[in-house]
Amino acid sequence: MFEKILIANRGEIAVRIMRTCRELGIKTVAVHSAADAHSLHVRTADESVDLGDGPASSTYLNTAAIIRAAKRTGCQAVHPGYGFLAESAEFAGAVTDAGLVFIGPSAHAIATMGEKVASRAVALAASVPLAPGSEGSIADPSAIIEFGDEHGYPALVKASYGGGGRGMRLVGSASEAVEAFGAAVREATAAFGNGEVYCERYLVNARHVEVQVFGDSHGDVVYLGDRDCSVQRRHQKLIEEAPAPGLSDEVRRSMGEAAVRLARQVHYVGAGTVEFLYEEGKFYFLEMNTRIQVEHPVTEAVTGLDLVALQLRVAAGQPLGITQESVRPEGAAIEVRVNAEDPSEGMFVPSPGLIATLEVPEAEGLRWDAGYQSGDEVLPLYDSLVGKLIAWGPTRDAAIQRLQSAMAQVQIEGIRTTIPAAQHILALDAFKSVDIGTTWLEDSVVLPDFSEDQGDEDARFDVEVAGRYYRIPTFPEDGVMAAPAGAAAPTADAEAGSARAGGRSGTRRRRSRASDGTVKAPMQGTIVKVNVEAGDDVTAGALLFVLEAMKMENPIKATHDGRIEAVHVSLGDSTPAGTLLASYVADGV
Repeated sequence: MFEKILIANRGEIAVRIMRTCRELGIKTVAVHSAADAHSLHVRTADESVDLGDGPASSTYLNTAAIIRAAKRTGCQAVHPGYGFLAESAEFAGAVTDAGLVFIGPSAHAIATMGEKVASRAVALAASVPLAPGSEGSIADPSAIIEFGDEHGYPALVKASYGGGGRGMRLVGSASEAVEAFGAAVREATAAFGNGEVYCERYLVNARHVEVQVFGDSHGDVVYLGDRDCSVQRRHQKLIEEAPAPGLSDEVRRSMGEAAVRLARQVHYVGAGTVEFLYEEGKFYFLEMNTRIQVEHPVTEAVTGLDLVALQLRVAAGQPLGITQESVRPEGAAIEVRVNAEDPSEGMFVPSPGLIATLEVPEAEGLRWDAGYQSGDEVLPLYDSLVGKLIAWGPTRDAAIQRLQSAMAQVQIEGIRTTIPAAQHILALDAFKSVDIGTTWLEDSVVLPDFSEDQGDEDARFDVEVAGRYYRIPTFPEDGVMAAPAGAAAPTADAEAGSARAGGRSGTRRRRSRASDGTVKAPMQGTIVKVNVEAGDDVTAGALLFVLEAMKMENPIKATHDGRIEAVHVSLGDSTPAGTLLASYVADGV
């Protein structure tokens, strides 16, 4: 086993890896940006190395600097965590070439399964069912239209490299192809350094079910059960559970065996997750994540295994030490991701800031994996995940009840979080009866305005998005903003369904508000698209800018018809909250 390892990551996953290392007597080295110098993962590590100032591209994504840090501190191995360089074949290869051990699969396996088009070919060779998809990467929006004409809509444009919902856009019709293609390429380039995308048929009512696999260098591969991750916003998971409820024993076994065949096809070593779309008793390969997953704790909770310990064991060349027959999941576990976001009415607006108080109950069957403590600051530079609250119970109903009780006792002050949304979702009959799919949260659930219970009703105003009204935070001088990506308007049927499920009917009328002729940044971020210039005529709802904050793209739209007088920012500008983006003369004002 290793004496010392470097963890090439930050936040919750870095702290979680350090916990297992401490139990195994392994020393840890943290790397960090200058902005992260006082963060929890730095305080938890035995040593730390400052990678300098600047964005993630020059710190957490700086392969050369990370390898220098590992060698200088005497590490034998590097654990990538998830995100950042975790699924970079180039990084894995560079670590190995430097004489260090990469705690993960081979560069070949990462490259093959991380490139979505290549991974589909592997799935075909392994006789794993596939949904219709493009033959290879696509070069322009016309390919999306051709695909839609052949296979129907909706279609999904996806990054060929990477995952986690980045570089993914839903296309409902041919008219949406140009904007979806541009947004997917732009986001994929920013997140993974590669803007290649491909197209896939989108299954409207599918659930997201995934299988945890593990392989060792001695040829053994097993699956450790399945998880359901269907509760998502913007293609990013909010609630995960194990095992996936409502599957027949035959489907569960077939899905697990298919995942193992896929892993064997690329001689997979380490932890991996094979993701499927499940609909009407059938499953289809989606992608393989060649890393530890955010939701791995629910698998640990039902199997009693430490997946990080298994990663370290396998990376050290030791046998996995478990057989398929010995894996016997018991009970049920549910995980809620606690993100620094305001989930009011499905907006999920990033909410960075100083955490004044963070207190989580401790009890049997509960687990809290966090990257922050009271007094820490959630920076707008990185992912919004604060921590994960996991509850285990002998049954799914017991796990839900335990998790609800725990969330009611959590105290977080200083930032808004997604806990109120999770509480609301877990109480819905549709969730309890597993009448859900990957679009259920955004299309069929109308989340309340949680701020009303916190006495700041007057600090919000309404905007219209795709024919539906949302209440959003105001900013200095009443800056104007539209809903972030993913806050799509539900259909009339979905509205009615969500009302029956306990959500709001969405019939509230917009309050009148005069325009002050300005468009301001609703939060700190980076301008990644400028869609207007001085002299342009715009209509209400027209896209003006796209602001990237906390790894999310937030479209900023006009709330009135009018003419742009001046644009005050450029592509790539970093903007504090309240920054003047544009001024315009609104018609009739």
